[in-house]
Amino acid sequence: MPPTASDHAAFTPHALDRVRADAPLVQCLTNAVVTGFTANVLLALGAAPAMVDIPDEAGPFAQLASGVLVNLGTPHADQRTAMLEAARAASDAGTPWVLDPVAVGGLPVRTKLAHELLALRPTVIRGNPSEIIALAGAGGGGRGVDSTHGVEAAEHAARTLAESAGCVVAVSGPVDLVTDGRRDARIANGDVLLTRVTGGGCALGAVLAAFAAVDEDRFMTSVAAVTAYTVAAELAALTAGGPGSFPVAFLDALDALDGSALAGLAAVS
Repeated sequence: MPPTASDHAAFTPHALDRVRADAPLVQCLTNAVVTGFTANVLLALGAAPAMVDIPDEAGPFAQLASGVLVNLGTPHADQRTAMLEAARAASDAGTPWVLDPVAVGGLPVRTKLAHELLALRPTVIRGNPSEIIALAGAGGGGRGVDSTHGVEAAEHAARTLAESAGCVVAVSGPVDLVTDGRRDARIANGDVLLTRVTGGGCALGAVLAAFAAVDEDRFMTSVAAVTAYTVAAELAALTAGGPGSFPVAFLDALDALDGSALAGLAAVS
């Protein structure tokens, strides 16, 4: 039987507590625009960031890390080599790793790289609807990093991709979709300010990796990660004056997030 909203409501605070207790070490091979914000998001949650993204170090570190993020936002040549190295090592070691195929479909270098990484069996794929559609081979990409599709248009592609890759797919949008091809969940939390700051989506990939490190049911950990992240965004928006103050408020909200806030605000179906 698929998990119910009550199952997710019970699991999400538990997963957050585990992240804070275990302080998973998350290796981030991510884009140059968001490294600082991503590291601070992980620290606010209680995880430990490590931006190890150069060849000959990325692979050995992936075997030591609790989780790995591979984000294709600014994939320069050395980082591309390191990403493949880290993904292979993570897969060999059984380390959960997250693929964020930024702007895949519309740009040739990252599209080729994304498919090479896909063959290395990511644990979780996170992207906007256009990225998920393109990675599944069901259409072209979006407008750069911006999606030109809604989440509903990506549902079939997300399920197909999850089944073919043997992973969880998280599609970001006004209502997020998480699927493993058999189980679906929709999370109707968040705030538009999350889309108006650099790194709002990219940092979620690191959070997915942190949560994946604390339990082997990666569908449940992915739903928990998206829920915690988007509930914190809602809380931050209550005090932020706009996109300038939102990142600070968001980090504070992640740090203060607790089970009662998740129970009261989580909208998972």
